[in-house]
Amino acid sequence: MAREYHVAKYGNDKNDGTKESPFLTIAHAARLADEGDTVIVHEGEYREYVNPEHGARNELGRITYMAAEGEKAVIKGSEIVNGWEKKDGLWTVSVDNTMFGDYNPYEVEIDGDWMARPLDYKRHTGMVYFDGEPLIEASHKEECAEKEMTWCAEVLEDITVITANFCENDPNAALTEINVRQSCFVPEKTGINYITLRGFEIAHAATPWAPPTADQVGMIGPHWAKGWIIENNIIHDARCSAISLGKEISTGHHMYTRYHRKPGYNYQYEAMLAGFRMGWSKETIGSHIIRNNLIYNCGQNGVVGHMGGSYSEIYGNEIYNIGNRNEFWGHELGAIKLHALIDTQMHHNLIHDSHMGVWLDWQAQGARLSSNIFYNNTIDMKWEVTHGPHLVDNNILGSEQNFQNAAQGGAYVHNLFLGGMYKYEVYDRSTPYHLPHSTEMMGCSLVYSGDDRYYNNIFANTQKTENKRFIVGLGLYDGSPDTLEEYIQTVWDKFGKCDAAQYAQVQQPVYTAHNYYADGVPAYERDHTSVKTDTASDAKITVENGNVYLEMTIDESFADIKAEVVDTKRLDMPRITEAPFENPDGSPITVDFDLLGNKRGANPTTGPIEHIGTGRVKILIAKTKAK
Repeated sequence: MAREYHVAKYGNDKNDGTKESPFLTIAHAARLADEGDTVIVHEGEYREYVNPEHGARNELGRITYMAAEGEKAVIKGSEIVNGWEKKDGLWTVSVDNTMFGDYNPYEVEIDGDWMARPLDYKRHTGMVYFDGEPLIEASHKEECAEKEMTWCAEVLEDITVITANFCENDPNAALTEINVRQSCFVPEKTGINYITLRGFEIAHAATPWAPPTADQVGMIGPHWAKGWIIENNIIHDARCSAISLGKEISTGHHMYTRYHRKPGYNYQYEAMLAGFRMGWSKETIGSHIIRNNLIYNCGQNGVVGHMGGSYSEIYGNEIYNIGNRNEFWGHELGAIKLHALIDTQMHHNLIHDSHMGVWLDWQAQGARLSSNIFYNNTIDMKWEVTHGPHLVDNNILGSEQNFQNAAQGGAYVHNLFLGGMYKYEVYDRSTPYHLPHSTEMMGCSLVYSGDDRYYNNIFANTQKTENKRFIVGLGLYDGSPDTLEEYIQTVWDKFGKCDAAQYAQVQQPVYTAHNYYADGVPAYERDHTSVKTDTASDAKITVENGNVYLEMTIDESFADIKAEVVDTKRLDMPRITEAPFENPDGSPITVDFDLLGNKRGANPTTGPIEHIGTGRVKILIAKTKAK
């Protein structure tokens, strides 16, 4: 019979866990909670690591961990430290190493596969927080003395000495915390399925670098399982990654960094195949829901995962201040950074003020990015070494650099692009593609670039990108054919029967229709059904009192566009995968709702907002909770 366990700061782990006699720790409840049980956590701050012992066999037995209704329950991976002493303008404190157990964050370096090199010095997974604000790690005491709000540490045999520059502040008169635990809510075992985590504030974890070729440890996450729901939480200040849906250690762990025998690409491919051999499939892994969370202040990712995020749905989240602290850098930064995300759906997220918004890498077959809003990111989105079908629809991309396209076979429908994009081929990483809606490999291919569809989009040039690689509009496709038949005929005319090298010498087609090019943005040369105007759009995203607005001027010629509905039939199939654009359940797709949830008509409005009109418009598109 399902039970209800209660946890409260006035409780005791020797109690029976009832509301009248609650446990003291969530960790104790997590050792007992089994199929159908609910753990209700009452008001308070819980500085502990929660390791769920049991999962459920199916959705009917889901185990729920939740903050009590109307109460603030906080899980932290940090501890309060007092007893700071001041000398020569710097503060120091000595911490007994027994506080850290087997994992001392002040000696664990942030390093591994895909970490950029050279670093001027090593960073560590430890952190220091002053009244909730993180300090920056310095390389040594001299730098700490020069730069305000910085810290450094020295690990000795029995103690760790932390030195910090708190400017004019007294750390003993404020809330001063340090990272102690690697994670806050992650099962040690794999296969702990069907868990819900709801309504908590979760913060301060000493998470390590999490590339796709290592054990991807997050502040919270399922650790190679199925069917988790992570919802309505406030999640912040993970040293590297907040939520990990990623792979576990047995399929490889920093093999390139450790051995240097072959490129990281090879090790990543091997990790994917090892995951497949150990049961990576829709029946066993993935199918998570990540919704309505506020995620911010993380060094690497808001959400990360290789393989384990497949078949998932990520929506309604606000994610910001990710990967932009400039303490360390690698090729795995992103508010959402997923590999092998088969059929994963990401929609209605607000992603801003981060290094990379969404980076979808390897085997994104069947993935859909829909009705998201991006602004103030270094780059809004990147699709890399995947072959389609993948669908990007009804998004607003408002940063200076909108799109890095290192993929093929994508469809870009009803979006608003306010910045630049660039595309490139990838001839040195042949990457798998799959049977539709399956992890089973169908084949492997180079990325020739192109074979893309651009229907019913708005392109404007208001961000004035200074990166020469990023081109506004679709002029970067000039020279490409606009039909598959022309592409194939060109290949045959030039080479006759041929192989990969010859196919690579002819640009793949691009399919375009019913786009709107403002600000004199160059159109694809064969885009004959679209409207081009020199009228200044002055398009921008503004934030006022927590309200996010789109403002822009739309020329009267916009009304001349006779757009058509975009659906599975019209999108056809990418050349390489020969798989239709479908929903994850195999049903046809019709792009018949806009960003704001309005139903589109038989002649839909170009861009992400139906019936936007002409002239100067100002439309409320989202609300932000960002501080």
